[in-house]
Formats: sequence, structure tokens, C-alpha cells
Amino acid sequence: MIRFIFSVLFIVSFLIFSIPLVLMELVLGGFSKEAKAISSLAIVNWAFRVVLFITGVNLTVIGEENVPKDQAVLYVGNHTSFFDVVLTYVRVPRPTGYISKKEFEKIPLLSTWMKFLYCQFLDRKDIKSGMRMILKCIELIKNGISICVFPEGTRNRNPDTMLPFHSGSFKIAKKANCPIVPMTLTNSSAIFEKQYPRMKKAHVILEYGKPYYLDDLDMEDQKHIGDYVQNQLQATYNKNKKLI
Repeated sequence: MIRFIFSVLFIVSFLIFSIPLVLMELVLGGFSKEAKAISSLAIVNWAFRVVLFITGVNLTVIGEENVPKDQAVLYVGNHTSFFDVVLTYVRVPRPTGYISKKEFEKIPLLSTWMKFLYCQFLDRKDIKSGMRMILKCIELIKNGISICVFPEGTRNRNPDTMLPFHSGSFKIAKKANCPIVPMTLTNSSAIFEKQYPRMKKAHVILEYGKPYYLDDLDMEDQKHIGDYVQNQLQATYNKNKKLI
């Protein structure tokens, strides 16, 4: 429970005391959007690393050499914990926007930092909003900003299986002609969700698969791309679960 309290206190304190940084980032963005993106990435990375330190997470990263450093990509991962964003964001080599649910846009300061980091807010009840978001993500990738999506659409309460992957998000990779980077998280729910509201030390494995373009897959796999990627991540999850 102490870890939970300290984590909440740090997050709230960071958001409050980051107000001057928000103003500085706005000024910096007036001169250079690229400099602002790099600066925001460094600030939020630092904050997330502090959170992981407080929780005592032991993170093992496999296949990080598979992540392209010289181009934007579409990260695709499984989702079982609030910490999935924190665990993966501290490893991104370039500014990366995450697709998040619309409700986070209502949280003061947090939503500001999310917007600085090119996060996109999805209203799952509005189909037109979803299409606009996909078009925006395509534009961002073409401008060098990576995008991360959890195609299950919500946190999965059963970490040993995966919810069906929605295929709509893969249109981003198709239209932007960017590589897909599979990322599999194993045991992230052990940090918090398994013993809510307590936090405990946990060993988490994050594995990046080799990147590939949709056009490199055969037509059948492209047609069922959600199932293809889900099966890929599930196999990696099953392998890494034996290492926990």
C-alpha cells in the first residue's frame, strides 16, 4: 500500500509542479515543434522512470535492437495493466503518441502532457471520430512520430489470454506505409491489478518482435491481420511466461 500512496503522491506532485514546464514547453513549441517533442519526451520519460523505481519493477527487455531508430513505426501490444504505457514509453527512442480512451482528455495537466506527446484520444462510441483519429495517426507517422496502439481496445482482465484484436488500427500501418513492431508484455498486471489497490515488486518482460510491413505478408494474413498479430504476441507471451 505504501508504494501505491507514494506513486499517487509523486504523480500528483509532478503534475502540479510541472505547470512552469508546461509553459516553457508551449514557448519552446512556438520556436520548434521538434525541439518541444524531444523535450517533452525527456521530461515524461524521467517521471515514468521515477514511478517504476517507486514500484520496484524489475523490467527485462528482449529484442530492443528490433526497434528502428531512424523512422516512425506502429507499435502493437497486448494490454493488461495501467503500467503498460509507463513500461513501454521509457523505452521509445523517438517521440511516440499513444492511442488512449477519450476520458483521459478530461483530466487537467495529464491531458496537456499527453497532447504534447501526440497522444490521440479515441471515442469508441463515435465511428467518425475513430476514422479522424486514424487519419491523424497516419499524418503523424509520415511526419516522423511513432504511434502505439493496444488493439484489444481495453485492458484485459485475464492476462493469460488476449481479447480479439480490432483490425481497424492496422490501417494506420497500411496507409502510412510504416513497419509494425510487435511488443509483448508479460506479467505487467502483477504490479497493481492482481492485488488492487496494493502495488508490489514484479518481474515484467517486454519483448519486441522483428518489424515488418503489411505488404510483406501473404494475402490471407493481411486479410486477418488482427488474428495474425494476436497469435504472434500470444506465442511470445506463452514463451516468456515460463521465465517469470
